[in-house]
Amino acid sequence: MNVRKELPLLCIVVLPFLYLAYIYADLPATVPTHWNAAGEIDDWGSKEILWIIPFATGFLGYVLLSIVPKIDPKKQIKLMGAKFYQLKFIFVLFLAALGLYILYATKQQSMSNPNILFILIGVFFTALGNYLPSVKPNYFVGLRTPWTLESATVWKRTHRLAGKLWVLGGIVVILASLLLPQPQNLVVFFVIIGIITLIPLVYSYIWYKQEKTEINSSTM
Repeated sequence: MNVRKELPLLCIVVLPFLYLAYIYADLPATVPTHWNAAGEIDDWGSKEILWIIPFATGFLGYVLLSIVPKIDPKKQIKLMGAKFYQLKFIFVLFLAALGLYILYATKQQSMSNPNILFILIGVFFTALGNYLPSVKPNYFVGLRTPWTLESATVWKRTHRLAGKLWVLGGIVVILASLLLPQPQNLVVFFVIIGIITLIPLVYSYIWYKQEKTEINSSTM
């Protein structure tokens, strides 16, 4: 492991742990552990359970993305070089920020503006969309449909389209979070999720069938 290269990521991973340690003594014995769609607390638990949050966000994301290149049977992720490191940075930063936000909301015992969470997700979508076209065919990272995994051409076309959709979708999520009240913003968010998920899925199937038809035609 290149310690100098990984140091910024490790610092990001540690932030939620440090923040929780800083606020821990001031937390009550029972803290909010879940909020509903309206941002209202609907479950409580012991504050000890909060240590799961930094482990389940930035730390787990960092560990998984550090292991993936080593177990990728196609060895394509390693070929991405700096692009994969940048993707890893985006994932870890988003997950650590998510952990910090949850811990802050728990300390305040209020998620006074749930739209902040959607802004964070929108920024993540936009950043991730910029890198999707550079993801090489593999079994762990990217849009892994039966059709993209079967064809490198379908993989490339699908990720090129998905990248554009995720960037635009992220921008729409951010704008909706800034301009719309929470109930309407929630509707927009789920519509965007459906669009950026289903369209690449259908697109990959269509291109796969077309590619197979062309191959079959050329062999006849």
